[in-house]
Amino acid sequence: MDRRPPRDAVELRVHGISGVTAERILDHPNVVRVAGDTHAGFFRPRPGSGVAGGATAGVAVEAYRWGSLTAGAAVRTASMLLLLPFMLSNLAIWLRPPGPDRWGLLSTLCRLLAGTLTATFVLTIVGVTLDLIGWQCVPYPGCRASRPYLAWLYALPSGPRLALLSVVPLLALRGVWVIGTRSARAFEGFGPSSAQPPTGGRTESLADAGFWHDEHTTGWLRQVHVALGLGTVNVALLAGASPGGFGVPGHVVLFGLAVGLLVFGVVLLALPVPASPAGARRFLRPLWVGTAGVSVLCLGSATLAGAAPSGSGKLPGYEGIAAGVVAVQGVLLVVLTVVTYARQRGAHSDERPFLRGLGTPIMAASAVSVGAAFTATLVYRLADALDHGDIPDPIRPNPPIVGPLEPPVAYWWAALAGLAALLIGAATTSGTLLLSRRRRRGLAARIIERDYPDVRAEDAHRLRLVQETIARARVTEELGPVLIAFLVIASLGLATVTFDVIGIGPAQLAARLGGQGGAAAVFAAYVTDAGVWVISLLVICLLILGFRAYRSPQSRRVVAILWDLGTFWPRTVHPLAPPCYAARAVPELAKRITGLAAHEPVVLSGHSHGSVLAVATILQLPPSVLARVSLLTYGSPLRRTYARLYPAYLGPQTLGDLGERVGWRWRNLWRDTDPIGGPIFPRAADTPPSGAGPAAGDVDIRLRDPRSLTIDPADTVPPPIERHWPYHTQAAYQVAVRELTERSR
Repeated sequence: MDRRPPRDAVELRVHGISGVTAERILDHPNVVRVAGDTHAGFFRPRPGSGVAGGATAGVAVEAYRWGSLTAGAAVRTASMLLLLPFMLSNLAIWLRPPGPDRWGLLSTLCRLLAGTLTATFVLTIVGVTLDLIGWQCVPYPGCRASRPYLAWLYALPSGPRLALLSVVPLLALRGVWVIGTRSARAFEGFGPSSAQPPTGGRTESLADAGFWHDEHTTGWLRQVHVALGLGTVNVALLAGASPGGFGVPGHVVLFGLAVGLLVFGVVLLALPVPASPAGARRFLRPLWVGTAGVSVLCLGSATLAGAAPSGSGKLPGYEGIAAGVVAVQGVLLVVLTVVTYARQRGAHSDERPFLRGLGTPIMAASAVSVGAAFTATLVYRLADALDHGDIPDPIRPNPPIVGPLEPPVAYWWAALAGLAALLIGAATTSGTLLLSRRRRRGLAARIIERDYPDVRAEDAHRLRLVQETIARARVTEELGPVLIAFLVIASLGLATVTFDVIGIGPAQLAARLGGQGGAAAVFAAYVTDAGVWVISLLVICLLILGFRAYRSPQSRRVVAILWDLGTFWPRTVHPLAPPCYAARAVPELAKRITGLAAHEPVVLSGHSHGSVLAVATILQLPPSVLARVSLLTYGSPLRRTYARLYPAYLGPQTLGDLGERVGWRWRNLWRDTDPIGGPIFPRAADTPPSGAGPAAGDVDIRLRDPRSLTIDPADTVPPPIERHWPYHTQAAYQVAVRELTERSR
């Protein structure tokens, strides 16, 4: 039951990232939920316990707490770290340049790249189980010594042994499926949709009906990706378990069927998503029937191949499959970069594009790099453990008594590229910050001179602190070159696939180029080993964070910050990524506002990332509701971050359209000391705001921070530097709420 006391208007506050409590949002110690549930709910001060902090007279304050959608369940939060590469790949398409995606080319490239990440995930488990354990370790006495849990596998011929171990990657694939579907139940499909889901997964505008209802697209892609994962296991199993290679005609036919089904799955990824479930079933039914039948035949064929010789060296075919996937990733990333840059050059914009318009390939390269880091860490750490600490390398071979556990050459190159990316990225970051320091300090000095023209000598140290705070708050705008450098490094790292295809590792290449003596080869081997350890350390730290997130609510909120930013968008590229919480938050907010606006004006108040949710909600409201809705944003990254990273969806044109929708009943509070928020419609002196009409000039309200450098006579300390929080405690906030309420009547 909705227990609303009679008021003239409602101020609905939406918090930012990191899952803050309802008590903090309302600035009140005693709250009660009036709508929603434990995942996401609407709260008000308990009747009779006073008003919320920063409340305006005659305005009821309500809070929407959505943080538990990402920071609530410990198991969900910890397991999501496993899905980080999938999340990054899903994020890539939303950073595309403005303008229509003709023929869906960018979406197709991103989906194909996402398919290779699923194949990489499966190949990682295959490499650990079938290659390192089943093929390389078990046949060697030194490797299976003191390991009874592996010794019993030696009694099995290699074919049945590989068939048994292939169950592990199948279970891992099933586990990722379960994580995605179970976590999505609290997020997706919230409330009835008045429109069909976007046909073919189209992603044109946040104002499109059904934009947040992506169940149909996600369900289609999920089944295709799982079929691709099964096909990858089938191909690897057949390549390793076929006796005498592919000399038996039956194995050749079966291998051809497995490869053919993989190609069929790739084609389905490239095609638009069918508009109806019936149309999807026409494609998915033959894919699944064929994949299930071939999987059974592959397991049976491997089990019956008992005469196959016991393993020696690397698993046949695995090196080539891993190299092939890396090669495809490199080609797709290059094509994606070219297409994105051409699309950005063809777009008409008055502003200089952030990241040169290459946000999509940069995020895609990040997904590939993180996936490679996970793979290299798992494979090399397990190889190191199985061979009792002797790191395999062609220059420093293991003793003959111990199995020469050798991971694919592709992972050596991945480790070397990862180390180079870290070193060059750190150098680029340091150089960018140093080179921009003078410019940032100059800007801060001009702001200080304007805000505090008369400063006493005893306040000089306080003035320097404020100036340094403003200069540090401008760091966000300086990170573009770092990300561009990362894209170049990642592309060069994938270019090493040329050596990977012919099986030449870093140490072998150095040995050939260095001539006699072998010093260059030894140096390359040690550098590559260092890369493996550095990447492993980073991944292990990430796993420790995931473990702490499972046990500690504090760490869980830290992980949730990443997920608040990365899972805002629907899963139209990788269906195994963490689910989109906005698929519930936006429709739920729209439904609540519609109900409230039927009785009283509503001021939708969004802080930080909550302002992004507020904007997405307003774009979904009908005109009849918008007539009684106003917007108040503060500490908002809408223009400073989102308009630059996502120009096709939250660019200046969209923000200007948003102002028109609410009749320019919009105020935005911001501070120069805020490292996240900023103005929505920035402008130079005596020039109109970009991306909107003259009315946009009244939207932004700049707050001086701190309010004063001197100590108030009634206080004991100077006013604090408030930066990003709070805003509701200042008089300008209440003035804005009062003004917006009056204009909404």
